[in-house]
Amino acid sequence: MNHHILSILQEREPTFSKGQRRIASYILQSYDKAAFMTASKLGKAVGVSESTVVRFAVELGFDGYPEMQKAMQETVVNHLTSVQRMEVANDRIADRDPVSAVLHADIELLRRTEEMVSRSDFQSAVEAILNAKRIYILGTRSSSTLAYFLSYYLNYMFPNVHLVSDTGSGTLFERIIGVNSEDVVIAYSFPRYSTSTAKGVQFCLSTGATVIGITDNAQSPVGQSCTYCLLAKSDMQSLADSLVAPLSLTNALLVALTARKEKELAATFEELERVWAAYDVYDRRDTAK
Repeated sequence: MNHHILSILQEREPTFSKGQRRIASYILQSYDKAAFMTASKLGKAVGVSESTVVRFAVELGFDGYPEMQKAMQETVVNHLTSVQRMEVANDRIADRDPVSAVLHADIELLRRTEEMVSRSDFQSAVEAILNAKRIYILGTRSSSTLAYFLSYYLNYMFPNVHLVSDTGSGTLFERIIGVNSEDVVIAYSFPRYSTSTAKGVQFCLSTGATVIGITDNAQSPVGQSCTYCLLAKSDMQSLADSLVAPLSLTNALLVALTARKEKELAATFEELERVWAAYDVYDRRDTAK
């Protein structure tokens, strides 16, 4: 239902009461702001009570206003411009302490991510990575930070890891042209969804490669096209998106892979520690006080 809430409002608007019609009209005209308002704030904006807004949500088929708000947010977040994002974020934070507001929001994203991650897809993804001939990691724009983080650690574990990041569509295809059915492709995609990542995933699937999508919604461009879908909630904090939950899910993937390759990695890191010590790679001073 959440992907059609605006069309549902348009279709049912003639059947609404006067107060409900004001709510629907406001959402349809200012969905970018309404999606991030509390029931109380939305009621004040249209001149109805908070309880009227809550009853309106229930009448539309939601369990309550929070579920309706979540549906609105998931519908509109990918369509907001950078300026709209900043305006909405400022409205949400208002006079609140930014540190508390953002940290509490991130904690909620982590909680929701834990509930929604498919454990079977997660385990299948781990097995696919372990058995892959080559591993390609796709992540462009803000998702490139996640792709780089994962590739940094996978390079310690596997001999054939390829990072495909911050490239245009043409260059991206040049980097993945050799992908085949023996390979695994891990693709990060979060709002605002990159079209080049989605096109790259479609190409990789056409070659028979296993695609592991790490995204926020099963209906996102990558969510609809991957072999295994790992969902992690992202949120629009302002100009920058919160990627705390996707990063935590990436950590979980690394932990699971490390556990399966413990003996091999122990030998690798024993050698690395000797090299790092010999060439002073890390500062070894005691900073404890």
